[in-house]
Amino acid sequence: MSAKPKLHYFDGRGRMEPIRWLLAAAGVEFEESYLEKKEDLTKLRTDGSLLFQQVPMVEIDGMKMVQTRAIANYISTKYNLYGKDLKERALIDMYVEGMFDLNELLMTHGYQPAEKKEEHYANMIDKTENRYFPVFEKVLKDHGKDFLVGNQLSRADVQLLEIILMAEEWKPNVLAKFPLLQSFKARISNIPTIKKFLQPGSQRKPLIREEDVPKVIKIFY
Repeated sequence: MSAKPKLHYFDGRGRMEPIRWLLAAAGVEFEESYLEKKEDLTKLRTDGSLLFQQVPMVEIDGMKMVQTRAIANYISTKYNLYGKDLKERALIDMYVEGMFDLNELLMTHGYQPAEKKEEHYANMIDKTENRYFPVFEKVLKDHGKDFLVGNQLSRADVQLLEIILMAEEWKPNVLAKFPLLQSFKARISNIPTIKKFLQPGSQRKPLIREEDVPKVIKIFY
């Protein structure tokens, strides 16, 4: 029995959350080692664990993997969440890269200084409703299947559900104009491994609280 993957990051979403989602969707149990202070990060840097001196870092299959996309690619390939051929993989990559761009906006909103929050929020919601969600609504319509690519669950589906739920935290009716995304959300949320991850007490992280922002910043800066 191989060891469980071990995730090194702070106790919050950040850039590790898509990795948690993919492992959970694949039904893979994982452990977490939390950075609680700057010294924890310094220790990983000095012992050679971090190739580019950065986290997320995941210990998996004898490797210490860094770079969110590289980790996500590996997990997706290993657990059959990356399409059945090169063309499907290319579509998944295109969709996921767009999702990463939107994820960056949603993920960083809680860290914006007070004077920039309003402008950042307006831009984030505008891009969500007018650039990104219309694309995925159209993909579902044109493809005509339950999933974004092919006819089986892929990382694109998992990561889109994660982003939909994040967007709804900032604007609860964000899917009002997107009926296919509404049914997609209900469908993917009901996949047993994902349904389990969405239950209270799972390793899914909550939205960062304002009072926790300085603690996280202290670890990294």
